[in-house]
Amino acid sequence: MTSDNAHDNASVSASVMDWLLETESLEDFLQSLAEAALELSHAEGTGVTIEREHRPLTVASAGPPAPKLDERQYGQDDGPCLQAARTGEEVIVRDMLAETRWGDYPAYAAACGIRSSVSLPIAARTHTVGALNLYGGPARAFDDADLSALRSLAAQATGAIALAQRIADAEAFADQMQTAMRSRGVIDQAMGVVMGQRGCTADEAFAILRSASQHRNIKLRDLCTELITNLTGHRPDDPDLRPRP
Repeated sequence: MTSDNAHDNASVSASVMDWLLETESLEDFLQSLAEAALELSHAEGTGVTIEREHRPLTVASAGPPAPKLDERQYGQDDGPCLQAARTGEEVIVRDMLAETRWGDYPAYAAACGIRSSVSLPIAARTHTVGALNLYGGPARAFDDADLSALRSLAAQATGAIALAQRIADAEAFADQMQTAMRSRGVIDQAMGVVMGQRGCTADEAFAILRSASQHRNIKLRDLCTELITNLTGHRPDDPDLRPRP
């Protein structure tokens, strides 16, 4: 790596730290990346494609060509940005007019004034894959470009998406734990009712409730919710639940 390249990558890293501190959402962060990629590459347009469960979406773009070119690829479920996202490999198109891949997309791109493109993979081989897409007006627009700083941006996007996914997974797990705790509370309440009515142990009360839920073919929590509601007039997850006198 030359000293200029090292300086560019250091500048990119410093900018990324600023964006992390200043932006309030993943979308804002990726928008900053798209704008930085446009400035670094001198492309006509840039875009960040994210695909989750085979549903691609342009989450950030800079310059007018990117959204319509991305959407064209999504519509035919094929194209350089989707290939980069799905294979985890860089896809470089030097001249759309000489390109034979991706159906009529190259002709469409050329008609839009875009003769070349570069797609760099983001978050390859994860549940949420994507690509940083660069669109150039002339043919071979990126032949002499130093892609190292742009690859660094794609790597930073990968890290941001992975972090966002971990946060989302943690929040989902917390929600699941809260649901489980609420369910446990409802079941404990119902067990207390059965123990009081039958004069039985906790294990025996649980067995009675489980047998009833199986017999009626409903979930244990739903059975217990129904029991408590019928006795108190309130759903057990109601914050102002009060037993009737």
